[in-house]
Amino acid sequence: MADPARARRLAKRIATIVATAIDHEIKDPRLQYVTITDAKVTADLHDATVYYTVRGADLETEPDYAEAAAGLEKAKGVLRSKVGAGTGVRFTPTLTFVTDTVPDTARHMEELLAKARAADDAVARAREGAVPAGDADPYKEPRERDTGDFE
Repeated sequence: MADPARARRLAKRIATIVATAIDHEIKDPRLQYVTITDAKVTADLHDATVYYTVRGADLETEPDYAEAAAGLEKAKGVLRSKVGAGTGVRFTPTLTFVTDTVPDTARHMEELLAKARAADDAVARAREGAVPAGDADPYKEPRERDTGDFE
């Protein structure tokens, strides 16, 4: 087993090599809007998982995940060769490409937070003119103990 710090460094290097190769060397139009977000390497340094996201051509265009996955699968051999040449490790890790769901999850969380803020604002507006249903101070005053009998 390799050192976990070495595995992290190797993963970072693999992500950089793959991103650079996709950007500058591989001319597949399906990979035009692919962004490499992260990479993870197993403890034995034999397998690497590369996470990616895909954006559309503009804000209104929906990203084509299937085409991007097909392009990455086709370029896997070339990318693995680039990783082997760029890292210099004895065994070049196999590459597995996985769609990164973190941006979608973050967007969903932002939507949930916006709904919660709207609900808090509605409660604050309803509370503005409200008065308590019972006494203004519903808590009882503590009784004072008579300590004269116990001395």
